[in-house]
Amino acid sequence: MQHDKLHKTGSVLLFMAGISLAVGACGQNVADNSKTPSKAGGSLAPVETKAPNSNYTPAFSGQTRVAGVKTATPFEGKVLTEALKSPWGITSLPDGRLLVTEKEGTMRIVTSAGQVSEPITGLPKVNPAGQGGLLGVRVDPEFASNRMVYWVFSEPLPDGNLTAVAKGKLSADEKTIEGATVIYRATPAYKGTLHYGGRILIDKAGNLIISTGERSDLVTRPQAQSTNSGLGKVIRITKEGKPASGNPFAGQADARPELYSYGHRNVQSLAFHPVTGDLWEGEFGPRGGDEINRVEPGKNYGWPVITYGIEYSGKKVGEAIQQKEGLQQPVYYWDPSVSPSGMTFYSSDAMPEWKNNLFVGTLSGMHIARLVIENNKVVGEERLLADEYQRFRDVTQGNDGALYAVTDQGRLYRIAKK
Repeated sequence: MQHDKLHKTGSVLLFMAGISLAVGACGQNVADNSKTPSKAGGSLAPVETKAPNSNYTPAFSGQTRVAGVKTATPFEGKVLTEALKSPWGITSLPDGRLLVTEKEGTMRIVTSAGQVSEPITGLPKVNPAGQGGLLGVRVDPEFASNRMVYWVFSEPLPDGNLTAVAKGKLSADEKTIEGATVIYRATPAYKGTLHYGGRILIDKAGNLIISTGERSDLVTRPQAQSTNSGLGKVIRITKEGKPASGNPFAGQADARPELYSYGHRNVQSLAFHPVTGDLWEGEFGPRGGDEINRVEPGKNYGWPVITYGIEYSGKKVGEAIQQKEGLQQPVYYWDPSVSPSGMTFYSSDAMPEWKNNLFVGTLSGMHIARLVIENNKVVGEERLLADEYQRFRDVTQGNDGALYAVTDQGRLYRIAKK
């Protein structure tokens, strides 16, 4: 069973609008403290207490179940609205309002007071079945003057569905997208409804960074390893949908020039590090083996050749190996799965102890993971809003220095200092 699907639970979801989640620091040592944590690193027991699905050995210390950390500054998570319908992507507009995509195929604008607009019309049709729908969204850095919006969606075609990228102009009255145009399609199409990837970023050069999935099934899985396929990739294109200049496979006859990295399973997380500018991604493993990777151009991230996860059936994946020459190791992995979805690095001075930390919305994990990173290694992990029992689909930093997160259940949270 795909761990990105909604799972049933007997728990009653408690309405906790406006709940304050003040947490304090504590100095309890982890059981194995043979390695003294760094100043910003964790000194608590690992946050994961459940048994792993596999007995695989990490490639290096700190690759999984790193020491825990706890935010010392009092903060709170407030529910701004519960009126969204399966929100998937969230991004800030220049005036601080938020543009949100909903899985069924609509966009809405939400104010900081939680007021939700009517659906924005003019979008191409999506296939919302399974894990498809209207997915990641970003606005142009020059949005204040050009009003351009870029988004990812699962496009229904006669020969199947695929991950597509489109752009259009938000009308002056904010009721419609004008001139919506599909600029890129991650072919081949496939008659399945899983693993579309779907995140989007805009880099400093103005190029679009797009993530795709390998469409899940055994028959499509090998395409993650093929440089002549758009499946299971991180893709770098211009705003016109052309391969970006300087891409690693440009000029190679057997490779697509738009590809940036490959060997990915289902990438629903993309973020730029605010200091280094490095591209980071998160992707779903099968049962266990969810990954956080630092993406380097042209590199192979291993799926399905190496993985720290197992099949949903309990069987081994492929040859059941976790390391192989030429294949990149994840910076961090989770087993059991937490299902990492949208993520962002925190760059504001509003919460100094969070500066440059990575915040990852988790679905089956039902929390926001805070990862403290030093020298490209995770040195501490914390779980935020875990008692909200929400599937956190995406998280972004607002213009005001707060974190904003949307959940599959329709909530928008504002997470900030009390």
